Amino acid sequence: MPDLFLDGHPLQVADGTSVAAALVLGSDGSSRTSVSGQRRAPLCGMGICQECRVTIDGRRRLACQTLCRDGMHVQTRP
Repeated sequence: MPDLFLDGHPLQVADGTSVAAALVLGSDGSSRTSVSGQRRAPLCGMGICQECRVTIDGRRRLACQTLCRDGMHVQTRP
């Protein structure tokens, strides 16, 4: 079971869990804040809409296309 950090808070998820699913399990399900200040969440689940962009270990990634791994740091807020 991977242990990761979601916006600085520890979270344990089952093997094979996507980062998008971890967002729902560990927070409000939002992946980022839009330029107008609204929280945004994954929409398509396939990487096409780009709404699930998060920072993972310092790099921008798509949460729906990334599996959780032990020690990962995920940030949804700047």
